[in-house]
Amino acid sequence: MRLDFDDEREANAQSPFDRLARQMTPISGDGGVLKEVVQPGEGPAVPREASVSFFFSGFLEYADQPFNSTTHLKYPRMMKLGRDVTMAGLELGLLSMRKGEFSRFLFLPQYAFGEMGCPPLIPPAATILYEVHLLDFLDSATADSFVALSVEEQNALPLSTLTGVSDTLRSFGNRSFNQSRYDSAKDRYKQATSLLESRVTENAEEKRKVKEALLPIYMNLSLTELRLGRPHKALKHANAALDIDPNHTKALFRCGQAYLEMHDYEKAHDFLVMAQAKKPFDRDINNLLKKAAM
Repeated sequence: MRLDFDDEREANAQSPFDRLARQMTPISGDGGVLKEVVQPGEGPAVPREASVSFFFSGFLEYADQPFNSTTHLKYPRMMKLGRDVTMAGLELGLLSMRKGEFSRFLFLPQYAFGEMGCPPLIPPAATILYEVHLLDFLDSATADSFVALSVEEQNALPLSTLTGVSDTLRSFGNRSFNQSRYDSAKDRYKQATSLLESRVTENAEEKRKVKEALLPIYMNLSLTELRLGRPHKALKHANAALDIDPNHTKALFRCGQAYLEMHDYEKAHDFLVMAQAKKPFDRDINNLLKKAAM
């Protein structure tokens, strides 16, 4: 009984962070970063130099409210490891995580705000607790390196590198689009098209693959410009898609949408009829045709 009483008294004497640390696992060689997985994630761990999207809340010991949090945001922005994420402990913690994972971390001062702290919020030599929910990440290291090259250097690399970079940029754009951040989406799509359009090659197969990669991005740009209320630009990108594939149903539909928003009902009708001929029972096409006829 005496032993149980001493153990209980020792536990009560410990601080909240001390008690939490006992159930956590060290992930740094010196024990300066401890981790507890609350909800496991899926897939591979975050690679170095990735761009990550995550919610976090940071707490001081004995504090009921976080000193910093992003949980109020609907969509946290993508942050580049090593550039936007500058706290050593947080970066190390993120590199240990998988998509969907929710974990808690304790960071000793050398992995957080150091001996000086960050007045007035963070006192000197403070150990801090971070709760992190990793939503998603993109392995953007190759894309970042590629974009930094000159056009000549880019053209010297294999086409597969370029198409991989354009896929990454398109993924960034899609993420922004789904979050209704249309200007950001447009910028990513434009960056991807610029890289692809700058490709210099005399190889017929490579030219075909470049056009194949450009087609869906032109379509993304067309829809994005419509959401931004710029039908003239939407029409330009839809026509660029039709230059690659004159029978592309969705490109014909986008042209019809753009002309309708420009109040050119005759041209809208013509393009929508062409789209309808390819997909007679498509509800979106038929509904827009009714609007063009009104």
